[in-house]
Amino acid sequence: MESLRAQQSASLEDWELTFRRMVMFDLAKDMELGNFLSYYRNFAIPHLAETLVGNGEIVERPMKRSYDTAIVIYELIANGLDTPRGQEMIALLNRVHRYVPGTPEDYRYVLLTLLVVPIRWARAHGWRPPTHAEETAATRFFAELGQRMHIVQLPETFDEAAAILDDYESAHVRPSPDGLKLMDSTMQVLEDTLPRPVRPFTRTVLSAMFDDDRLTDALGLPRRRRWSRILLNRALALRNLLVRGKPLADEPRFSPGRPVSSIYPNGYILADVGPVNVMHPSDHGH
Repeated sequence: MESLRAQQSASLEDWELTFRRMVMFDLAKDMELGNFLSYYRNFAIPHLAETLVGNGEIVERPMKRSYDTAIVIYELIANGLDTPRGQEMIALLNRVHRYVPGTPEDYRYVLLTLLVVPIRWARAHGWRPPTHAEETAATRFFAELGQRMHIVQLPETFDEAAAILDDYESAHVRPSPDGLKLMDSTMQVLEDTLPRPVRPFTRTVLSAMFDDDRLTDALGLPRRRRWSRILLNRALALRNLLVRGKPLADEPRFSPGRPVSSIYPNGYILADVGPVNVMHPSDHGH
C-alpha cells in the first residue's frame, strides 16, 4: 500500500508536510469527519458553551461559524504556519480569542480536541490506520500552533495529549442549557452534509459517531443504540473497501480560496473569514 509505506517512512523533520499529506490526501475524509466531531465537543463543557452562546456567532450564524472554523484550520495546514496566509490566520485566531474568558487549561483543551478527536476517529474507522509518523507530525503541528497562540503546557506526544483531553473531559463534561442551545442551532449544518434519506436520523447518526453515552447525554442526543452502531460501522467498512481499491485523489481535499458550500459559493478571500462579533473586555461576566 503506497500511502502507508510513504507515511511510515516520512521524516520527523518534515512534520508539516507529513501532516498536510495526511489531511489533504491520505486520510482526508477520515480527518474531516474527526474535525467535525471535535467542533461539537466543546458544547459538552458548560462554561465553554456559555461563552459560545454569549458571543452569539454560533446561534446567529451557525453555518458560517462552522465553515469558518474549518477554513482557518485547513488554511493553516494547506499553506503552513509561517507562510503569509498562515500568519494571517494565526493573527485572526489571536485577535478573536484575545478577550475570550477561559483558563489556560480551557484553551489547551479546545486546541487538543483538534488533534486527538480526528486521530482517534481515524484509528477506529479510517480506511487505514494513521502511522506513528503521522500522529507525531499532527502532535507537532498543534504544539507549534499552540505556541503561536500563547497556549502553555502543550504535550510533546500524542498519548500525552489524549490523556490531557480525557482528564479534562472527566472533570467537566455534563449537560447544560447553553450546550443544548448550541446543538439545536448547529444541527442543520450536519443535516446538510448527509444524504437526504438519512437526514431525519441526523441525531441518531451523530450519537453513533460519538459512541460515548457521557457525551451524547451532555449534548442532548439520543443514547447510542446497537443497531445504529452496526449500521454506521457497516457503512464505513464498505466505504473503506471502496477507498482501498482506488488510487488516492490527485486533488487535495481543500484548496485555499475556492468555493465552500453556500457560504462562499464564489470562493473567499481571507478577510471574509472570521466572526462578526469579537469579544471585548466589557463582555466578561455577561
